[in-house]
Amino acid sequence: MAPSDTTARPPGARPAPRGATDPAAPRDGPPQGGAARQAADGAAHGHQGGKAALALAALGVVFGDIGTSPLYALKECVSATHGVPPTPDNVLGVLSLIFWSLMMVVTVKYVTFITRADNDGEGGILALLALVPERLRESGAQGVGWLAGLVVLGAALLYGDGLITPAISVLSAMEGLEVATTELRPYVVPLTCAILVGLFSVQRWGTARVGKVFGPIMVLWFTALAALGLVFIARNPAVLAALSPVHAARFFAAHGLHGFAILGSVVLVITGGEALYADMGHFGRGPIRLAWYAVALPALVLNYFGQGALLLQEPEAAANPFFAMVPKGPLTYALVALAAMATVIASQALISGAYSLTHQAIQLGYLPRTHVLHTSSEAEGQIYIPLTNWALAAGCLALVLIFQQSSRLAAAYGIAVTGTMGITSIVYFVVMRHTWRVSLAKALPLLVLFLSFDLPFFGANLIKFLEGGYVPVVIAAVLFAMMVIWKRGRAILTERFTRAVPSIDAFVRDLDAACRARVPGTAVFLSSRAGKTPYVLAHHIKHNKVLHETVVLLTVVTEHVPRVAELERLHVTSLDKGVHQVVIRSGFMQSTDVPALLRRAAATHGLPIDFADVAYYLGRETILATDRGRMGRVTETIFAVMARNAGEAPDYFRLPPERVVEIGVQVDL
Repeated sequence: MAPSDTTARPPGARPAPRGATDPAAPRDGPPQGGAARQAADGAAHGHQGGKAALALAALGVVFGDIGTSPLYALKECVSATHGVPPTPDNVLGVLSLIFWSLMMVVTVKYVTFITRADNDGEGGILALLALVPERLRESGAQGVGWLAGLVVLGAALLYGDGLITPAISVLSAMEGLEVATTELRPYVVPLTCAILVGLFSVQRWGTARVGKVFGPIMVLWFTALAALGLVFIARNPAVLAALSPVHAARFFAAHGLHGFAILGSVVLVITGGEALYADMGHFGRGPIRLAWYAVALPALVLNYFGQGALLLQEPEAAANPFFAMVPKGPLTYALVALAAMATVIASQALISGAYSLTHQAIQLGYLPRTHVLHTSSEAEGQIYIPLTNWALAAGCLALVLIFQQSSRLAAAYGIAVTGTMGITSIVYFVVMRHTWRVSLAKALPLLVLFLSFDLPFFGANLIKFLEGGYVPVVIAAVLFAMMVIWKRGRAILTERFTRAVPSIDAFVRDLDAACRARVPGTAVFLSSRAGKTPYVLAHHIKHNKVLHETVVLLTVVTEHVPRVAELERLHVTSLDKGVHQVVIRSGFMQSTDVPALLRRAAATHGLPIDFADVAYYLGRETILATDRGRMGRVTETIFAVMARNAGEAPDYFRLPPERVVEIGVQVDL
């Protein structure tokens, strides 16, 4: 039984996602209650330490991606296939586009608004979906509503972005060696692959340890960015004229459609925005905002304008303006070494975000269960998923070996992240209107503002589709299909089993007639729906005619909140004839240790379990995948493959394997 199948609710009122009905929430804005304040302070759901310490760690995880964009962003605008010659007007126009993209997309949209849509401190597009009222999320028992489908597509696109970010970041840093000497060119790709292998190997240490190591390095990196920028701005302060949006407007007027295409390269400066939101659960909104305003934003603006000042004086530096800011020789090697460390860190934002995304997708029923390791006893949001980690590693290495150059990878970059950004804007609008009850007069202008940037960026990147942009799209399409197939397959399977079994009351009433003998001990049957007899129990009684003296019908309900309070996780109902119903409620960022929770139920609710003589009964379905099923042979075959490769339920629910009994059944969906 997968945790995602447990859609029934325990008796009593079910708390809505935070902010949906919070009486402390203002009618025309997101919630500002205690949970929101905790998140803003970086203390939500277990964040420990001062805001400054968390901000330092956030620099090492959240802002690595956007912080290393100066390595390649401006270069792609003035030297790549879709670039423009580095004339003064073009340089000022591109710089103006870069500055206002940072301000409007990252600062205004994400840091100011989107991060307010935290689900009990957790961020990311799936956490945002969980804030949407249930009537808008679902579409029938077997379908995925249009809004949920849109979010699943955004999540799939974010995975594609997560593959490209580490590859392009590390590869662009290693290409700095070519600036020092062309003799090192053959070593660029092998060094990139070695660094990527090392990066994914240390992920098992956990986000907190990685952040503590990476944070100080990123402080040094951002300091170097700011210092280099200041040197060249001081030499040519005329570059500051690009702060005016007039230069961006003139740029579009002068270049027309080609100016629009340049947005496909300008987008490289903002690609960390969605990762920033996805990683919010690791550190909290307050520390992320502090790190952005105090360190990351000033350093980025100074460095981009410093590169622009250099290009105004030396247009020939357009081949690699970042590394051209230091003289060839020891300083170049030092900058390459620092850039290499920074780009390793840059990859962390998307990698950590992918872990959170995967965990949320599993708990919400869009992916099969897999092994999830919690790497911190203090912050529940800090996790490591081995399967996701090494799948990303394999994909990154493949991209580096196929594309070989960061400029070629840049063509593949952008479609995924801008698509996700647009979807985030739409879902945020739905949350504003239907969860926070913000008036249309206030919510619609904000949506229009966000999409006025998201859609042009997405359109500009579509131009690069055949040059490599198809890569994240293909990845996203495959993942989207898998997620929708899994969700629908589990829904059909649950419905099929639910129809085939009686209610618990009917089962208990007829138990004496169906069961010929009761034996000592306790049997725990995992059920997908509270109130219905577990299919595995009905199957067991039908064929074996025997049952333990104590029977526990256990249902795990995954709520659309990140965490359920410990006092609210258990609901125990004692029925007749030694049968007891237990409902465990878990948030989509919580793990479920069934034996531990049952021990608590025994201690606090008097559940009569003999833990020295207990057996856990699970069902194992064999999917037949024939043409007679409702899913169709192809989709059912895919579902069957995913089911066979799903993580084992005993591991997921931490059941002692020597006490697990599996009963198999063949099913045609």
